[in-house]
Amino acid sequence: MGSMKPVKTNKAEEPELEPLCCCEYIDRNGEKNHVAACLCDCQDLDEGCDRWITCKSVQPETCERIMDTISDRLRIPWLRGAKKVNISIIPPLVLLPVFLRVASWHFLLGGVVLTSLPVLALWYYYLTHRRKEQTLFFLSLGLFSLGYMYYVFLQEVVPKGRVGPTQLALLTCGLFLILLALYRAKKNPGYLRNPASNDRPLSSGQTECLTRKGQEKTKGFPGAESSGSLNNRTLKDEPKGSSRVLVGSPTKVKEDWCAKCQLVRPARAWHCRICGICVRRMDHHCVWINSCVGESNHQAFILALSIFLLTSAYGITLTLDTICRDRSVFTALFYCPGVYADYSSALSFTCVWYSVIITAGMAYIFLIQLINISYNVTEREVQQALRQKTGRRLLCGLIVDTDSFIQKTRESALLSHYKKKPKQKAMAWGTDGSSCPQA
Repeated sequence: MGSMKPVKTNKAEEPELEPLCCCEYIDRNGEKNHVAACLCDCQDLDEGCDRWITCKSVQPETCERIMDTISDRLRIPWLRGAKKVNISIIPPLVLLPVFLRVASWHFLLGGVVLTSLPVLALWYYYLTHRRKEQTLFFLSLGLFSLGYMYYVFLQEVVPKGRVGPTQLALLTCGLFLILLALYRAKKNPGYLRNPASNDRPLSSGQTECLTRKGQEKTKGFPGAESSGSLNNRTLKDEPKGSSRVLVGSPTKVKEDWCAKCQLVRPARAWHCRICGICVRRMDHHCVWINSCVGESNHQAFILALSIFLLTSAYGITLTLDTICRDRSVFTALFYCPGVYADYSSALSFTCVWYSVIITAGMAYIFLIQLINISYNVTEREVQQALRQKTGRRLLCGLIVDTDSFIQKTRESALLSHYKKKPKQKAMAWGTDGSSCPQA
């Protein structure tokens, strides 16, 4: 009984956490803050404004701290604490309708806007890809583009009377199928986890032991470290501190150790620096779904692309048939006289060209995926082959022939054939011409 008294006193002394109201939150410094104080006590912003007013250069570190502060304080009231709003989803929601409506005023403005939008998107992609950061900008842009194109179709195209109920039902069904396929593609792409380790990092001795065992297994095979293999990963492509662990057969694809995830990766698995985790048979990190495309969601990704291309082409055809009557789709796309005389038709025509640009980009991705599937390679392996100069470019660089997996398939077939073949003793020819087994 005496041993229970200090436990009771310790429980009584522990401070109870007060529940947060709808406008309160815990900031990045671990302190309680309020939504109304979003503009208070921002030294980095004050310093940046002072340097800007005095025509002095603002340090990049200051800009990053300002953006981190803004993203941390941008919240909306919610039950049990204010919820954080990702700042990257806001620009598409605001800028896309404004740009498209400005582009519908005149065909020159339309040319300038529709040319600048892909350039800005590519610039933002390379900026975030270089910094290895996750962003919801492209996912927000894709989903909002689908919703906004459908809204313009219902408001501007359907009332003209050229679209029937069956055609509208088909387009709506295609839109829902795209969303379902995207939802499936957003799920687990095949993340590699190590449940036995319970998120505990291995010691350096265990890592060195794994490395030593892998080196001893491959010591007798001169072809195990050939530079022509796609899975022979260079050190510059992997996180620092990673060491390769190879399996015992020269024809099997190499397995290696990931120091970041603390696990042994199987064949064709890679570590994604943006997601921060290894993925089985990783193809690439897709910014349009803000996730990796791997073993578990590759089929859903291809399905989403194919449904999107069919639905988008069908919607473009219906719209052009409505605003540019008695003309073919290709002719109406480049020559539709009088389309800018009516603002409704001009907005629909601008949205058609925006959809064509997006569809062309998705068609290119879809074509590259089909080519990689036909060659039994992933996009990550293609890029690795180009870096190591082990692949051949065909058709003006559209196709990259690595020829590695075909060779490995042949080698494995030959190895299995010789393994199944029974061992025979060597034969020696006698003086009389007959053969006899050697001792």
